[in-house]
Amino acid sequence: PSIDLVFPLKESLKPHKKYIFYCQSCGDIVVKDRKFLRVLPLPSENWSDLVEEWCCHPNPFARSTLHPQHDDCFLGDSFFLLNSEGETPKPKENTRVICKRCKAMLGETVSSDTIKYYVTELIIQPSEGGFSPIPRSQFVQSMVAQCLLELSSAKSTFRFTIKGDNGKTYILVWLLNSDTVLVESLGNSSSLSVFTLFGDIFTPSSGTVGTWNAVKVLYQSCIKCRNKDLTDTWENDMGVHPLKFPSETCLELLLILGLSTASLPPSLRCLNSFQV
Repeated sequence: PSIDLVFPLKESLKPHKKYIFYCQSCGDIVVKDRKFLRVLPLPSENWSDLVEEWCCHPNPFARSTLHPQHDDCFLGDSFFLLNSEGETPKPKENTRVICKRCKAMLGETVSSDTIKYYVTELIIQPSEGGFSPIPRSQFVQSMVAQCLLELSSAKSTFRFTIKGDNGKTYILVWLLNSDTVLVESLGNSSSLSVFTLFGDIFTPSSGTVGTWNAVKVLYQSCIKCRNKDLTDTWENDMGVHPLKFPSETCLELLLILGLSTASLPPSLRCLNSFQV
């Protein structure tokens, strides 16, 4: 299945190899033939606060910024940082980076020489390869699931707030199972029909019975001030990890979750106040 073409960034990006970065939505080339000498993971977003707690002297990193040089790629939880040298004129801070062809939001500028790209918006391929289109909903599901799995494994964090680039919280997500296997007869098209909005074929390519891996999550929508009290509680809880994506992608993800819930038998769609 085409979903197997999606790899975790930490595994697919290697130093000393050339890569092309494509817009996932339309396939336009965003960054061409970039070779990195260093591909490094970033610390968690609140690392500076933790230093304050652990150091018995003033924070030695208070004036330091983790900005990549031209040959660096820094990997975050749901994004990666690249030096913008040679790609665009000196950009202003906190401005959206838009695909020139389809106008999809790809990321945002962090500083005058650093661009943050979101993992849900770009496909990265070796320069000797070509662009392989992946249906949008499959790609978004796969990348978000990878983010949840990596964070739950590394930090024992199972609750997440999905935030947009506008600072608003869109979804509360609680990861239940990471080893779920879905089994379905290909003759039963009930769950396939709900995904036709995205034009996806949501089954393996062969066999009379389809099986594929999935993560099982509980979620609640936060749009239009829904679940405000619970949202405030989660945002003030150190055990809840925020994940940031473009606001449009947050709405796509909410629709994908809703369609997935609708494909379940009615008795399995809710758990307490959460949807499954």
